[in-house]
Amino acid sequence: MFYHLEGKIEEIGQNLVVLSCGGLGFALNATLNTISKLKVGETRRLYIAEAIGENNFDLYGFADKSEKRCFEMLLSVSGVGPKAALSILSHSRPDDLALAIMNDDAKALTVAPGIGKKIAQRIILELKDKIAKEFNSIDASIPQMPVAVQGGSSSVSDALTALGVLGYTSAEVGPALKKLDTTGMSAEEIIKAVLKQMVN
Repeated sequence: MFYHLEGKIEEIGQNLVVLSCGGLGFALNATLNTISKLKVGETRRLYIAEAIGENNFDLYGFADKSEKRCFEMLLSVSGVGPKAALSILSHSRPDDLALAIMNDDAKALTVAPGIGKKIAQRIILELKDKIAKEFNSIDASIPQMPVAVQGGSSSVSDALTALGVLGYTSAEVGPALKKLDTTGMSAEEIIKAVLKQMVN
């Protein structure tokens, strides 16, 4: 099983990246979001997901772990295959996808080609509870939050859940969140601000 591959970007096509590693060229299916971050000739590490069937062995490459995680979550939904998952993640970043699922926003998912209302509703139905079970305690585990954060707004809660979906732990999010005054901020603004704090 591959976790990641690191090598030179040899070629970029439509939803395809050729990565040269140790003399081997790996054809990786990729989202438009990942492709937009790559340039031919540069050396990059891509995180790998596999789809193995009776007549196929396909590899999928992602620029970051959060996109790979969302891809694998989408594949766990009945009726969603790799092509549909790639389409969704080509039109929604991982944090946008998490917020759409939590807010029952099927319309945001149907923007992706090939994703109809029924499959969008199924994604929300099957993943919303999973997200809640895994991450509904992330905000409670962050001790002594400042007053602006303690307000318990739905924006803060939604942002914390989305960050959990992206693979961030309370230990990583807590220090960054404590530095923010979240009063009046939307969930998307909080997510961006927290991620910026963690990078700095």
